[in-house]
Amino acid sequence: MFAKARPEGVRIVDVQMEFEDFRYRAPYKFGGVAVDRATVLNVRCTVQNKAGKSATGVGSMPLGNVWSFPSRTLTYDQTLGMMRELAAKVREITAKYREYGHPIDINTTLEPEYLKAAGEVPKLAVLVTASPFDAAIHDAFGKLHGVSCYDTYGSAMMGRDSSAYLGKDFAGEYLDRYVLRKPRAAVNLYHSVGGADPLTAADVVKKVGDGLPETLPEWIRYNGLHHIKIKLQGDDLNWDIDRVVGIDRIAQETRPDVAWKYCVDFNERCPNVDYLLGFLRQVKEKTPRGFERIEYIEQPTKRDLKADRTNVMHEAAKLRPVVIDESLTDLESLLMARDLGYTGVALKACKGQSQAMLMAAAGQKYKMFLCVQDLTCPGASLIHSASIASHVPGVSGIEANSRQYLPAANEPWKKKFPGLFVIRDGTLKTSALAGPGLGL
Repeated sequence: MFAKARPEGVRIVDVQMEFEDFRYRAPYKFGGVAVDRATVLNVRCTVQNKAGKSATGVGSMPLGNVWSFPSRTLTYDQTLGMMRELAAKVREITAKYREYGHPIDINTTLEPEYLKAAGEVPKLAVLVTASPFDAAIHDAFGKLHGVSCYDTYGSAMMGRDSSAYLGKDFAGEYLDRYVLRKPRAAVNLYHSVGGADPLTAADVVKKVGDGLPETLPEWIRYNGLHHIKIKLQGDDLNWDIDRVVGIDRIAQETRPDVAWKYCVDFNERCPNVDYLLGFLRQVKEKTPRGFERIEYIEQPTKRDLKADRTNVMHEAAKLRPVVIDESLTDLESLLMARDLGYTGVALKACKGQSQAMLMAAAGQKYKMFLCVQDLTCPGASLIHSASIASHVPGVSGIEANSRQYLPAANEPWKKKFPGLFVIRDGTLKTSALAGPGLGL
């Protein structure tokens, strides 16, 4: 019997990058910090197979230094500058790599090299910086074969099964077992309410005045919302409780017939799980309806899971799924989070297409709650994020807040993908994301 031929991979022949800078239409407050600008890293990568056929893919991602590289000693410009410098190193490392392989194998090989080059840049920020390069390779690989990249995760195109990346539990399995070859028609949109966002007209200190909604009721009507992500403080229990109660009241009054769903996100600022349990208990007392509408809780405590192994989430997870986000940088962190009681996984395009596919497989294998989260992704990065949400089974919804904070960056994409950038019924229309590569 003949041995199965190893699938033919591609090699990288060219990598280009550029930066774009944008100002937010209004500041977005999370994790105790108000963000008012973004630097987007755009990448173009050309790959070639052994027959000489080539294709070029694109990737894009905001560098998101406030989220991925928080620092008490470095300024915004300093952490951003370090990520920009790292991007140039990542481009050089990627451009010099000449081995043939599948995009996930290429990323698995190059990620340790990116980390070596990172210096003082933390791993999460390295993943964010490298993510558009990884995305561009996946996009190019799919385009070269004339198929969606989600059609390239089976044995026909991958040389190794998933056990090579995820361990013995995945022996004999390929990633195509955990993704949909065709995108879902629509994905629920989670509208984000930042820590400084006005809820009512009385909260508006100064109008933006650009024709877009200024208050939560206006956004609800404008986008036909039914899912809301609520950014909380984590260090002011009464404020956090009142914020949820107030948002639930406004949602109910504005669209009383809607089956509302909420995500509450503390961005790691809860001092411990007792704070979270007290929050949930009091929310349930003050608004039983609002409590029932909480679909999941996102990363309540600090991202360094190894530093506090006693701060477990088992009791909280009995009440609602508790999702790992900032802590999730690899399979080891996912497994550690499971041991500590986390029951959900936040998938993010900003951590790389390769990681998103691997963590999507692990999350499903271990029966964890799945969602797709944002980095205020505009334009091509939002399309990438939406493609993940539409191709991973079981995803509850997608946060997509660039329409709130970076609408100018979305303008060039509206005509080609109106269903992603013009929201009327609280969902992103994702059926168009079936084209070659990432669907861009």
